[in-house]
Amino acid sequence: MTITDEDCLAETLTFNAQFEATAASRPPRGQASSADVLALLRRNRLGGDTPPVRLPQGQDRVVAGGVKVRAFVPDHVDGVYLHIHGGGWAFGSADGQDEKLWRLAVEARLAVMSVDYRLAPEHPFPAGPDDCEAAARWLVDHTEAEFGTGRLLIGGESAGAHLSVLTLLRLRDRHSITGTFRGAHLAFGPYDLSMTPSQRLFGSRRLLSNSHSVRGSYELFTPGMGPEERRDPEVSPLYADLTGLPPARIVVGTQDPLLDDSLFLAQRWQAAGSPVQLGVVAGAMHGFTLFPLTITAREQQRERDFLAGA
Repeated sequence: MTITDEDCLAETLTFNAQFEATAASRPPRGQASSADVLALLRRNRLGGDTPPVRLPQGQDRVVAGGVKVRAFVPDHVDGVYLHIHGGGWAFGSADGQDEKLWRLAVEARLAVMSVDYRLAPEHPFPAGPDDCEAAARWLVDHTEAEFGTGRLLIGGESAGAHLSVLTLLRLRDRHSITGTFRGAHLAFGPYDLSMTPSQRLFGSRRLLSNSHSVRGSYELFTPGMGPEERRDPEVSPLYADLTGLPPARIVVGTQDPLLDDSLFLAQRWQAAGSPVQLGVVAGAMHGFTLFPLTITAREQQRERDFLAGA
């Protein structure tokens, strides 16, 4: 395991400490019992306390099966990126990162299509994965006619990284589609919903995510399931056969309760025969790319480079 960005460690740890210090003013994430907390999280940016900025470049569309997507199409398109947002399967939205996705579209010359999948607890598993699968199937069938390219990529952050892997597995297992997606960019995802050691041992630190919040997210997304049921490969892709998946870039921070998930997935992805770039960012907490840090600017450049070159 190679750890990157150690030259930024002091800045990163200072930010983490400030984030923890202001924890009392933020709603606790992942609490299945609080409708008020969920409503507040859904109104605001991921990781923030203000509504997201909607750009005029974003186009709201409906594709197969009534699935809503938000598309960003630059003047020059060399590929199409299916983006799946994070938010613990219970909040976040396709219009929650317009500025980042439009910049990615322009700089990597990609049409970006972000899926507005149905959210838990109103729509628990498998609703979200079903919507992502439907959007991916639509792209496979229509990307040449719509965008003039057959080069497809997929990825997302946190729950969106988890849904990205499930989508690739569903395309392979249900529709015999492999090789169509050329790369997967997976940022700090949960891949074992029965909880890896790092998830269980992280404790109650009030960073963006901790042991309590991830457990609460799983209860919202997979109500009534116990740890054994959550080990089903259709729920936890860490337990799936990973053969035939595209090259991946997997990134996580050292202060993320989901650290083990990325380390273990990278090992299994590579063992299954597909290339993997693993990025482990020194001191970074879960969701660090949401914040104005040096490591965020660097990570977004690495993401653009990977997607442009995949």
